[in-house]
Parts: sequence; C-alpha cells; structure tokens
Amino acid sequence: MSTGKIIDEYKIPDGQIADRCVMVIFGASGDLTKRKLIPALHNLANNNLLSKDFAVVGISRSKMSNEEFREKIKQELQQYAISEIDPVFWDWFASRLYYTNGDFNDFQAYTELKKVLLQVDKDHGTNGNYLCYLATAPEYFSEIVKQLGVSGLTDELNGQWRRVIIEKPFGHDLDSARQLNQNLRSVLKEKQIYRIDHYLGKETVQNILVFRFSNGIFEPIWNRRYIDHIQITVAEKLGIEQRGGYYEKAGALRDMVPNHIFQLITLTAMEPPISFDADAVRDEQTKILRAIAPISPEEVLNRSVRGQYGEGSYNGESVPGYRSEPDVSPKSITETFVAIKLFIDNWRWAGIPFYLRTGKRLPNRVTEIAIQFKRAPFVLFRKTGVEKLTSNTLVLRIQPDEGISLSFDAKIPGPIVNLGTVNMDFEYEDYFGSMPSTGYERLLYDCMLADATLFQRADMVEAGWNIVEPILDVWNSLKPRNFPNYKAGTWGPNEAHDMLRKDGREWRKSDK
Repeated sequence: MSTGKIIDEYKIPDGQIADRCVMVIFGASGDLTKRKLIPALHNLANNNLLSKDFAVVGISRSKMSNEEFREKIKQELQQYAISEIDPVFWDWFASRLYYTNGDFNDFQAYTELKKVLLQVDKDHGTNGNYLCYLATAPEYFSEIVKQLGVSGLTDELNGQWRRVIIEKPFGHDLDSARQLNQNLRSVLKEKQIYRIDHYLGKETVQNILVFRFSNGIFEPIWNRRYIDHIQITVAEKLGIEQRGGYYEKAGALRDMVPNHIFQLITLTAMEPPISFDADAVRDEQTKILRAIAPISPEEVLNRSVRGQYGEGSYNGESVPGYRSEPDVSPKSITETFVAIKLFIDNWRWAGIPFYLRTGKRLPNRVTEIAIQFKRAPFVLFRKTGVEKLTSNTLVLRIQPDEGISLSFDAKIPGPIVNLGTVNMDFEYEDYFGSMPSTGYERLLYDCMLADATLFQRADMVEAGWNIVEPILDVWNSLKPRNFPNYKAGTWGPNEAHDMLRKDGREWRKSDK
C-alpha cells in the first residue's frame, strides 16, 4: 500500500488541535462525503484544528484504488470547497487519503478495512484512534456497528479511542428508535456514540445558551410571566429535489421535528445547566422533552396541521406539485408541511404555547426562533392617538442570515404621541466576519475531542419520538383527503394560520 509523499511544509501550530485519529467514512463515494465532510475537513485544516497525525479511510461498494480515490476527492473538493485550496495543504491531505471497497454486510470487508487501518496507524502515527462516520442509508447503521464490533474495531484498549457518528434519522418511530439504540449499545458504550444533527453546527444555535445565560438582562424575563408565546419556523424554499424515495417514507414530521426542531426547543426552554459539560447540558435538554405535555388523539386534531404542496410559482416561474416530483406516487399522502402547538408543563413555561412549523416550497428559506413578549398595559395611552401597543419580539435567526434582532416601540417625532416599531439588529458577519463553513466543522472537531455536548443522547432521541408518536398514530389512522392543500410559494395550508388565529395570534412574517 502506497503511503504517498509526506509533506513537512504543512505545519499545524501547537494549540487546541483535535486528537490524532483516522476518520473512516462509510459511504465515501456518496453525496454527503463530497458536499460536506471533505470540505469540512479542509476548513478545519485551514484553521489549524486538525492534528498533523490524521488520515482518512473511505469505504463503499465502488471499486477504486487509493490514487483514484484521491483524484476523485480532489475534483470534488475543487467543486464544493468554500475557500481556495492551498496546494501545500492538498499534497499533505492527499497523502493521508486511503480507500477500500466492500459490502457493508460482508465480514470480509471489515477484515480488509482492519488491515488498511493498521497500516495507516503505522504510517501516520494515528495511535489506533478511529472515528467512524456512517454516511450511509439508515438501514445499514446497526449492521455496520455490529460488524465493527465483531472485527474488534470498536474495542478501546491501551489508551485508544473508537467513536461512531450516526446521521439522522434515528429510527422512524419510537419502537424503531428504541431498537436502534439497543443495537448500538449492544456493541458500543453510550460515550462512543455521536448522533449528529448538522443544525447544531450553526453558530446561532450554539449561541442560544451563551445569549441566555451570559446576559443578565434576558434570563430574568425568560419565563411565562413575561413571554406570551414562542414560534419556531424552519422553512425551505426548495422542494424535495431528488430525495423523493426517502421523503415518501419519512415526510416532514419525521424528517424535521424529533431532531432539528426539538433541539431548538430544548436549547430555548431549558434550565441553566451547572456547567457546559456534555451531560450537564443534555440532562437539562432531556428534562424539557419529558416535560412537554402529552398530546391526546383529540388534541392532535386541534393542535397539529399537515399539508402537501401543489403546483405554484416563484418569481413568475411555475414549479411542480409534490405528487409530480421524481420517485413520488401520483396519489401520495405524504406531508411536506407540519405545524404543531406544544406546551411545556413546568414552572418556567406552564401555559405558554410553543408553535412550530416546517415545510417545503415555502416563500423563503428561513430558520428562526421568535420569542414574543406580553403586551404592556394600555392605560397610559388611552387619551392619545395610539390605538394599540405592539408586542416586543426577540428573534434568533439561524439561517440564512445568522443574527439576533429585537423589536420595540418608540415615539415618532412630532407634537402628538404616536408610536413606531423599530429594530435593533445584530448580524454575525457584520461583527465577527465570515468563516467558511459547511455546518459540520464544529461537530467533527468536537467528536475528535470527545465533546458530546452538541450530539443527541439515547434518552433524548426516545423522548423526542415519544412526543410525536401520538401525532403519527392519528395521522396514520385518518388519511388526509384534501392533499395538496397549499400552493408552492405560499406559507402552508390555511388550517395552520387558523390554529393561531383561534388563540388571537398570527404567525410572524419571516421576510428576512
């Protein structure tokens, strides 16, 4: 096996660099690898966060030599890298790229993988530390982990560590999630399992805890006494693109709610942890999931809405409905939009509704958390020209423009009392500059450092599925009869708006 030329010019200074290791990518010829994982490693190296004793071993069914794999990665990195590729970096990185092929169900593939890893350890001083990334279809998760265990590649001996990163979905319902966790933990310790959610790699998501707990002006009012309600919106302008086969099995509820949206809810609603230790943070997140009030079958009908987009238009151009997308049944009843009203039954949040919505083919691509405060008493303004007071709203923008804004009323200049709403707006890029990112850099880096704060624990996964299970049960029993029920390019079905109007509220206009 050729090790390639070792490049001494590519130096990484001492500091908080990741631990030495081999990153083993299962599904190395797939889309996730070329679009996200390899560009993320490139960005980590550019920021001097990768160890000089690092290597990548790719494995998939496709037959390739090491040289062919390196050339493939080079072409893909040139296409998907956010920043320019340093030739010195590439020589260093290419010499650490290796490949082996095989069927994920075949024990022989793991025997060959083990041989490659032993040689890479010897050539690059990676100390037998392996980070296995399962960039595969979910049906392979259990089998890959089982085969890794049988081949001894999960054993942590003589100071070596072995970790496994698993992409969502973590099961498709509560029973399958429990079975997956059982399968994983029959081979691995919980501390070896990293259930990744790329949303948590975004700076604004990570900043929620810092914003809440480091600023003394916000935490005292972060409760039911001052807050009227909270809205969480995860809107996508695109349709399902080429994911029809997956989306037909998943739908918007399974695809987004138990993972992405519940992560945002827990970070927004949790109590202060005693430290930023991974388990201290995740303990508080789990408490929130367990405190979400169960939804009865009757309540599902009034507190949840599902939709499917039909034909519509963007900027004057027509776009197809969901049922006309590739690999989608022309009679599909899969939802592409979900809106749910939840309550957290604890002292901080009792009686305060959390409204969440997510969907495809909506007017804008936006992910945000809007905290709407209660209106001030109107009595002072009765004999003025002011007709009503607006609510102060604090918005945490996750994407596409990461930032925070706060709206409040101010007097419009003039001889009479009249009010106008103004915004204090903070954008990350304006203050801190931009840094090339795929959203995976922080997560890969944390895994190499054994920091599981931004990864879901088994009990968090199961608690999330436990919340949505009653909704799935009712929706499976009562099939939708009005699909498609919203046009592409609109903000979902009318029933979603009616759900808030019944409470005297409106969805925030997410125009940013």
